[in-house]
Amino acid sequence: MRMKTKLKILIYALLVATMSLPASADNGSTAYEFLNVTPSSRVYGLGGHNLSIIDDDINLVEQNPALLGPEFEKQIGVGYMRYLGNSNFMNAAFGNGIGDHSAWAVRVQHFGYGKMTAANPDGTITGTFSPSDLAVTGVYSHDISSRWRGGIALKFISSSYEAYSAFAICTDLGVNYYNDESDFSFSIVAKNLGGQVKKFSDSYSSLPWDLQMGFSKGLTSAPLRISVTATNLRRWKLPYMDREDKNSSTSGLVEKSSFMSNLFRHLTFGVELLPSDKFYIGLGYDYRTRSDMSTYSRNFISGFSLAAGLKSSSFGVGLAFAQPHTGGTTFMLNLTLTLSSLLH
Repeated sequence: MRMKTKLKILIYALLVATMSLPASADNGSTAYEFLNVTPSSRVYGLGGHNLSIIDDDINLVEQNPALLGPEFEKQIGVGYMRYLGNSNFMNAAFGNGIGDHSAWAVRVQHFGYGKMTAANPDGTITGTFSPSDLAVTGVYSHDISSRWRGGIALKFISSSYEAYSAFAICTDLGVNYYNDESDFSFSIVAKNLGGQVKKFSDSYSSLPWDLQMGFSKGLTSAPLRISVTATNLRRWKLPYMDREDKNSSTSGLVEKSSFMSNLFRHLTFGVELLPSDKFYIGLGYDYRTRSDMSTYSRNFISGFSLAAGLKSSSFGVGLAFAQPHTGGTTFMLNLTLTLSSLLH
């Protein structure tokens, strides 16, 4: 099959799968929002969304299955994130090439939210419980041509909240174009397409499905790379509430939904300093996070995030930091180990 035909089929399937989802998912009422928290410290430090960075890091594949490739030779990735409140997120991944044009990977993510108090409807305390979510993902990718690659991820999600449990299955479909000569990468991804197999109670909960696209471009005049990622592309209006009088903490709330506000609430920006291929420092900005915190204890760095990483031929470490509001500091650590380099 010719490359153009294969590419058209993949993009068409991606769009059809997205457009065929029920319109009820557009109302913002979804469960499984933890799926929007990346396990990659590099991505988290670049604003939390990035579909297009090309690098030998298995943790990046969670953002786009088309970022996986045969260049991943027996690589292991693990991560830990201290999230808001008492939440702790952990992940582990393994990826390996198949021949010269394909690759596979598997990833396990655990989302723990700390201990919570259990009570009857009348308020009687009955003890404590520890709610959690578990996601197990299989990934496959294939080179469509020398610059185009497609990928698919299949996720199995189990949730346990005290006496309630649920199970869901969903998939990510992605394509990536990469020109190494100009250091330009472009991606389109449809995320979390699927639904619940077992529901929590009487009704089914929607998954946070989304259509996203983004690009990354290295500059020829400086060791910098910029990235712009667009999310929530199925819905233009993303209004938020802000105080009518910003100088008063008791002021009433008004809805903000201007053209520029909606535009920037779709976009995540990232810039990386790359003095060598062994080290990076990244800065990200997510206007949506900053505007969502407008009625809470927002500070100067709300919406900003930082990342840094160092790697050798066999080992890598990545760190990320963000503070969405004054009461919540988040920290993430990633480690990678390439077994093929150790065995040679």
